[in-house]
Amino acid sequence: MTREELQTASEELRQASTAASDEAAQRRLYDLSDQFATLAAAENGPDHGRLARHLNALSELRDGAGEDVTAHIDAAETAITAYRETVDGV
Repeated sequence: MTREELQTASEELRQASTAASDEAAQRRLYDLSDQFATLAAAENGPDHGRLARHLNALSELRDGAGEDVTAHIDAAETAITAYRETVDGV
């Protein structure tokens, strides 16, 4: 079962990776994009803790990022937050 919000986050992060000028940020964004693509297709979705860790990583990547990269990170965070609201628990 594909989780649309997580797939959207993956796509936004892939675009952010392409737009990033810093090579280390490009790699981290690309890796996060891959992780979200995997989570979107997994049998069981991620829990709140895992999503929170990803959101913290995105917050760190936003610092010093260009406007285009920031826009994609914001869109990914919006999709992640929308998915997170459907997760039982905390």
